[in-house]
Amino acid sequence: MPFGYNGKILHVNLTKRVHEVDTPSEAFYRMYGGGSALGMYHILNDMPAHVDAFSPENILTFSLSVLTGAPVSGQSRMMANAKSPLTDAIGDSQCGGYFPAEMKFAGYDAIIFRGRAPYPMYLYIRDGNVELRDARHLWGKTTHEVEEILKRELGDKDIEIAQCGPAGEKLVRFAAIINMASRANGRTGLGAVMGSKNLKAVVVRGTKGAKSIQWADPKAIIELTKMGPKIMPDNPDMVSLAKYGTAGVVSYQNTIGSLPTYNYDSGDFHGWEKISGETLYDTVLKGAKDGRQNTVGRDSCYSCSVRCKRVADSEWKGSAISPHYGGPEYETLSTFGSYCGVDDLQAVSLASQMCNEYGVDTISAGATIAFAMDCYEHEVLSNEDTGGIELRYGNADAMIQVLRDMLTRATPLGEMLAEGSARAAQKIGKGAEDLVVTVKKQELPAHMPQAKRSLGLIYAVNPFGADHQSSEHDPMYEEGNTSDLYMERLNQIGLYEPQPQRSLTNEKVRFALKTQQFYSGLDTFGLCQFVFGPAWTLYGPSHVVDLIQAATGWNYSLYEYMQAGERRLNMLRAFNAREGIDRKDDTLPKKMFKELQGGATDGVKLSHEEMERAKDVYFAMSGWDVKTGIPTRAKLEELGIGWVADAMDV
Repeated sequence: MPFGYNGKILHVNLTKRVHEVDTPSEAFYRMYGGGSALGMYHILNDMPAHVDAFSPENILTFSLSVLTGAPVSGQSRMMANAKSPLTDAIGDSQCGGYFPAEMKFAGYDAIIFRGRAPYPMYLYIRDGNVELRDARHLWGKTTHEVEEILKRELGDKDIEIAQCGPAGEKLVRFAAIINMASRANGRTGLGAVMGSKNLKAVVVRGTKGAKSIQWADPKAIIELTKMGPKIMPDNPDMVSLAKYGTAGVVSYQNTIGSLPTYNYDSGDFHGWEKISGETLYDTVLKGAKDGRQNTVGRDSCYSCSVRCKRVADSEWKGSAISPHYGGPEYETLSTFGSYCGVDDLQAVSLASQMCNEYGVDTISAGATIAFAMDCYEHEVLSNEDTGGIELRYGNADAMIQVLRDMLTRATPLGEMLAEGSARAAQKIGKGAEDLVVTVKKQELPAHMPQAKRSLGLIYAVNPFGADHQSSEHDPMYEEGNTSDLYMERLNQIGLYEPQPQRSLTNEKVRFALKTQQFYSGLDTFGLCQFVFGPAWTLYGPSHVVDLIQAATGWNYSLYEYMQAGERRLNMLRAFNAREGIDRKDDTLPKKMFKELQGGATDGVKLSHEEMERAKDVYFAMSGWDVKTGIPTRAKLEELGIGWVADAMDV
């Protein structure tokens, strides 16, 4: 009997409308763990190279892990993979909520989608039983509308639904996969892949709940579960995360000059207080206006005691901001706020709702509008191009209008911006390319490489474009910022020497790589990066190993865990190499090498020389070819995945 997993992977051919079940060995689960690594196994083995992201040949995977559904904080994560329509590289994205655990209880560890349905359909899984059903009546409906219709139609309020919204149907290239109408596999446009496959939704239900999964050592898992609430009050970062959510870091980011402002021209926003986590908590969140501060605006993922998810309840100029769609997180407050020069918190909250309602990534959506504003300010876009919209920084009305047009592809400007800022710049020309803030055509998140240099390196080399949750951030390993807790945990993965601030030394590069491998392990084992991590989070590296052992019964080590993370990174990188994407594409946008204006990072910029040198060191440390950044056969063989070398012919 397997511990921690079902031992079943569901393969769905949408073209033929058939499915089959694969039952891999325990050795397979130990090698790949779950998550992105499990998804990449199927993509690299079964998908031809160079297919278009919207082709039926593109394989879409939903993957859980051997830990999903355990009664402990931070394990309800589902990883999605496919070729990205935004980047043309590998697409990789994670979600939380209740859908991942419910999918596990419904009987499967992963779902592999192939082909394209002849008309809109949804997949319904209940206690292992699988049906493809007609979804034509759902096409064009927003995410909460679909939730209501399906719960009524199936007569079960406890079903969980992952879906593409109307934006995914219209192939907006940064469309997300949405569950609970508020949780997203946000990045890399995988909601558009669902739309291209006529796959409107995946509905899951396991009526036995957690009882359907056997754990090797339930008592050890319960001990870890009880530990969380006990140690949380001693960690100020976790206390803040629980109360203010990720929005709580707006103040800190602005203080260190790392709050992207005016499309990354500055790291200092004059209106930061108006969009801060504290202001959000006091004004916009559900319960705030009633003074119920102990329960204000917080929601949770399955079995999580942190409860960091925001829930808004407000309005903007007559438009309701509904709790159904959650509330804005830090990245959303930044991309629609400081990126666009907008300090109207209600307008930003409405923008967040619209993204969840139509199903798009808030980072790419807000950053693309900021890029368009930058073009307008530089007279690269005219009033004729915008349809008469005064698309200036700080214009909240313009931001909302352009967002609506972009989500629906309703106007020529909206149609162009729905392709993402990099493709829009190519169409605009006239110097617009210099204003784009992307890596591999994916918009940068709201943490600035100028202030966090090793993070900038990870932005450049990350397989699926710039990502702020693929490594630990620089302050955790910089002199004057570390704490005993941070260092005790970083010591466990071999990091002992905090470095000078804003440095990119060899040791800082090693910090970037080691923590990237650790985070990659989290995305293999389906663990939340706000709960499990190498430094500031609720649980540390040793607890991750304890949980894997308790769930599976394996004699597991931290070394094996780090190898699992490294294995996933090599597989993601190998996919890109197969597509012709390598070191030449590991570049940061031009704005990163231009002096910032104002605040703590006034006059600060990156240099091409330091980034190129850092990439040399990073690739050498990774065991990859330094000239190309491609994994070597020797490294792949070392990780037990020599077959990947054959798949990419190296």
